[in-house]
Amino acid sequence: MTRQLWAPWRLEYVQSAVEGAPARDGCFLCAASTEPDAAALVVQRGSAALVLLNRYPYASGHLLVAPRRHVGAFGDLTDAEALEIHRLATAGMAALATVFGPEGYNLGWNIGRVAGAGLPGHAHLHVVPRWNGDHNFMPVLADVKVLPEHLDLTRSKLAAAWLTA
Repeated sequence: MTRQLWAPWRLEYVQSAVEGAPARDGCFLCAASTEPDAAALVVQRGSAALVLLNRYPYASGHLLVAPRRHVGAFGDLTDAEALEIHRLATAGMAALATVFGPEGYNLGWNIGRVAGAGLPGHAHLHVVPRWNGDHNFMPVLADVKVLPEHLDLTRSKLAAAWLTA
């Protein structure tokens, strides 16, 4: 029996990868600064930075922590931005621990397209929760990542946990 995997948020990503697809207008991280939290998947806002869910995550709860200011180079962050980004990442790991109980985390900056940055013009820190055995055959055989929960529900849970973490 064939089982269906449902991940409706992936359609935009798949269609954008099609040759000739129109490019996304503007910077989604800058747009998140003014969009409603739920629409932009924002989990937490600070004075100099914000935290949002990655729309195309490596794992459930994959967070992006970015300065509110549009800046592409890590070295161009102000001390206040760098400090707040790392403090928000720490608080994000606490919220993730409350909601998902991961066994570890990957934190990383992808600076420049060659380093894997999908948005090289706006620096951001990835916070990826990890579990023992969280890799499986799906990405290898089907180029598919399986996420067990809808992004909207994940955002709501993490935003609520943030207040208690």
